[in-house]
Amino acid sequence: MSVLIVIPARFASTRYPGKPLVELTGADGTKRSLIERSWRAAMAVKGADKVVVATDDDRIRRAAESFGAEVVMTSESCANGTERCAQAYANLRADHNIVVNLQGDAPLTPPWFVEALIDGLKNTPAADVATPVLRCDGETLDSLLNDRKHGRVGGTTAVFGADNNALYFSKEVIPFVAQDFDAQDATPVFHHVGVYAYRPAALIAYPAWDAGPLEGLEGLEQLRFLERARPMMCVEVEARGAKFWELNNPEDVPLIEKMLRDMGQA
Repeated sequence: MSVLIVIPARFASTRYPGKPLVELTGADGTKRSLIERSWRAAMAVKGADKVVVATDDDRIRRAAESFGAEVVMTSESCANGTERCAQAYANLRADHNIVVNLQGDAPLTPPWFVEALIDGLKNTPAADVATPVLRCDGETLDSLLNDRKHGRVGGTTAVFGADNNALYFSKEVIPFVAQDFDAQDATPVFHHVGVYAYRPAALIAYPAWDAGPLEGLEGLEQLRFLERARPMMCVEVEARGAKFWELNNPEDVPLIEKMLRDMGQA
């Protein structure tokens, strides 16, 4: 199966304008923009046939082309990354069997997360979409709860059924847990990793669907699939010692830079 990876990136982020061009300092002091680090993460995925950056902004286009990325220009009217991926796929006139949305704010995404999604779709014909979930340890759960306590969104959590089909995603921490956990304890909370693998038919259909009330309330694009009763498979992945966090707020920059140092990533 042929695989296309699209990295959607826009300059006009509501919470963090200009986010794709924010520089992150690696373990050796090297500064690279968020979009470059996300592109490097995509290029490390085994089995990907093509990687492109999809944007509506010339500043991002110039930055991406400067480090060697292929860029597909898309419309400013794209409401979210999934719509931008759909338009990029159409603009490329692509015929890939699987399209991966590696969102440009997740530079720490390990390649095996994406590879697990690709394998998941290959092996589960009934699934329209696959997305990774990572079981939180106590330290990560505390970080998520602390962000919500201070009015920030540190990440999205997911709940899913015995068949691994997604039941819900939320920027609140779900499910509710009353007990405390030590830093390294496994918890029943799953951090949703903002990566998606789509079958082209589901991706192409997505922009024509109206956003539902849950998508509007949560601000989570994947809920449009659930509100249309389209099967989305949650694929549990393992960190294997890697640290993961998304850049959602300016406060996330030092946290991600610390993770880069801890993992020795330049």
